[in-house]
Order: sequence, then C-alpha cells, then structure tokens
Amino acid sequence: MSKITIVGAGQTGATTAHFLAERELGEIVLVDIVEGMPQGKGLDLTEAMPVIGSDSRVIGANDYGPTKGSDVVVITAGLPRKPGMSRDDLLEANTRIMRAAVEASLKASPNAIFIILTNPLDAMAYLAMKVGELPRERVIGQAGILDSARMRAFVSMELGVSVQNVHCYVLGGHGDDMVPLTRHSNVAGVPLDEALGPERLEAIVSRTRKGGGEIVSLLKTGSAFYAPAAALAQMVEAILKDRHLIVPASVYLNGEYGQEGIFFGVPAQLGRGGLEKVIEYSLSEEEQKALEVSAEHVRETIAALKI
Repeated sequence: MSKITIVGAGQTGATTAHFLAERELGEIVLVDIVEGMPQGKGLDLTEAMPVIGSDSRVIGANDYGPTKGSDVVVITAGLPRKPGMSRDDLLEANTRIMRAAVEASLKASPNAIFIILTNPLDAMAYLAMKVGELPRERVIGQAGILDSARMRAFVSMELGVSVQNVHCYVLGGHGDDMVPLTRHSNVAGVPLDEALGPERLEAIVSRTRKGGGEIVSLLKTGSAFYAPAAALAQMVEAILKDRHLIVPASVYLNGEYGQEGIFFGVPAQLGRGGLEKVIEYSLSEEEQKALEVSAEHVRETIAALKI
C-alpha cells in the first residue's frame, strides 16, 4: 500500500487528506506542530470513511516517525497570506519552515517524491530541491493546476457551459505576472478569443492572476484551500497511479522555454517517478515576452533565498 505524508494539517492539508482519502490512494499521515490537532483531524476523517465507503486510514502526528517510508510528501506548512500581503512577503518565515520539513521528511522517507504548495511557491520548490539535494524529477510545485482551474471556472461562469468543456492553460511563476495562454485555451475546441470578446477575456485573465488575492480579501483570516487541495490530490493520484498525466506545474527547468536554473510553471508529465518530461508549446513573441517577465520575478525571489 502506498503512503502519503502531508506536512501541515491546517485547512489545505486537512482538505487534501480528505480528497485523497476519498480516492483510496493509500495510508495518509498528517503532520503538524500543534499538539492534538493532526490527531483529531485524522481520527475525524477516519470516522468519515465508513460513510463515504472508503477503507483509507488517516493518522495524525506531531513528529515524523509515523511518516517513515512515505512514497509522496506534500508540504503545505507555512504562514498563510493575509489581506494586503503578497506571496513574496512570506519568504523569510516560510524558508525556515520549508527547510525543516524537507530535512525531517527525508530522514524518514529518503525516496519520497515532494509536492510543494507553500508560498512563494516557485522559490520554496527550489529551496526544497537544494536542501534535499534531490534530482528535479522528485520535486514538483503545485500552482498551474490551481491557476488554470480558476480560469476554467471563470470562463464557465461567463459562458454558462460545463467546466468539462473548458480547457485553459496558465504558465509562468505563481504570482500576479503568471501567463494565461489564451491562444491555446478553448471551449469545446473553440479558441477562447473567439468564444469571448477581448474585454471579457482580458477581465477573466486579470481575475485569474489575482484569484488568490480575491479569496484572501474575502476570507480575511486565511487563504484559499479547497481548490489548492483538489489540485494537490490530482497530482498525488497522477504519481501513485503512474498516469503519465500532463498538468501545468512548477518544475526545475534545464533550458525548456529558454529558462534554466529556476522552478517555473510549465506543462509537466507526471508518473510514478515524479516529473517525466516537460511539454513545450509553440509560443508567440508576445507570450514568450510575458514568460520572460514572469521568469525574472521568479529569479529575483530565488536570489532572495540566499542559498
């Protein structure tokens, strides 16, 4: 049976455990520093399984002993954004949290694949790879699925069609300069710029870029967790079931899209070994320039790590 560790049993971590337990992907361990909290949430989720009809088991812990031998480690731990904060504002505090989580996880599970959610996402994924001295295949950042899902939801609401008919692709850094590829996005095969007028399309692109901030401003005491958790669950499932699934995700680039030495949102194929390959789209000059701007911001954030 596969084993999944989720570091951070807050809203996102616990909701990820919920989605994974429903999928019966293996044993799930919730780790958090707050005494009793991961144990309580784990027990509550386990008690929900008979109702759902799943034989998944969720346990909680305040140390990494029970995580031994995990196949996948999902790191959601970190300070959440508050109204007025950017993802980059979290850099210093979350650097300490990420370093400790990676080191402890690897001691217990030296062969695990890491999926990173903690913000600023691209820099934290880079930090995890460097701290763990891991090959790029074993560290993947969750961002693009979430950003693309937000865009799909907005297009679906605008046109009154099923989200299953909407296909959107958002690349670049996980921040306000992410790059929604409207030219490659479509509604049941109809290009997005044909399905929507330029003003409505631009409004949706803008809302997608600011999607996380919109939820932070509404919640006031935290950040989004349902959609990020659903995205994490999709990535874990793709890896454990060896789906060879292509999703937008943040991975370490070795020259793809003209970028090197940074984690960046691109179409990535995921399977049992983690990252299998990067899919390269043909980009217009405008799209390539937008990616360059986004990449430069990611480089600046990574440089601020000082590692």
